[in-house]
Amino acid sequence: MASNPNYNKKRKFVADGVFYAELNEFLKRELAEDGYSGVEVRVTPQRHEIIIRATRTKDVLGEKGRRIRELTSVVQKRFNFPENGVELFAERVAKRGLSAIAQAESLRYKLIGGLAVRRACYGVLRFVMDNDAKGCEIVVSGKLRAQRAKSMKFKDGYMIKSGHPADIFVDKAVRHVYMRQGVLGVKVSIMLPMDPLGKQGPSIPLPDHITITTPKDD
Repeated sequence: MASNPNYNKKRKFVADGVFYAELNEFLKRELAEDGYSGVEVRVTPQRHEIIIRATRTKDVLGEKGRRIRELTSVVQKRFNFPENGVELFAERVAKRGLSAIAQAESLRYKLIGGLAVRRACYGVLRFVMDNDAKGCEIVVSGKLRAQRAKSMKFKDGYMIKSGHPADIFVDKAVRHVYMRQGVLGVKVSIMLPMDPLGKQGPSIPLPDHITITTPKDD
């Protein structure tokens, strides 16, 4: 069984997935207040490089880089990396209005702070659309005002729901808000614009996007 290369490869993919999921969950809880917006793991021959994307990188790094060194130490001990086998970097999110995770966290803190659901959602919706997003949808469900649970949906702009482009163009995030009356679920979906440089959104156009070129003069 162990000699089968496919079996080993399968186990490796599962182990990589579990490592990423646990790392993402740890950073999500630890850096929630610092605008944590995702993580990327790069494997080089010398070491593992973990790039933390956040809106407030200064808070992630800490005073004289103290906090990032503490996080590096925790990750190294938890996942049994050798000395200098892992390194953490902080990368600033260019436009936090196009990051679903950052907006879900923002909405979570607004709701915990006691802001009305409708007002908080419309504030986030307006901010996202002002940051050149093609569309946005926010769903809040749970015990909003009365004892009976219900869900409210707020949307603006253009949003695709099915097919492969939905995986590429739509950034999604789900967060749980622990309120006194119960738990609220928050789901934020942002339709990213096409960016030829691939920084603010996918570099490829939508499949149904038609470009009409001007005819050449004979």
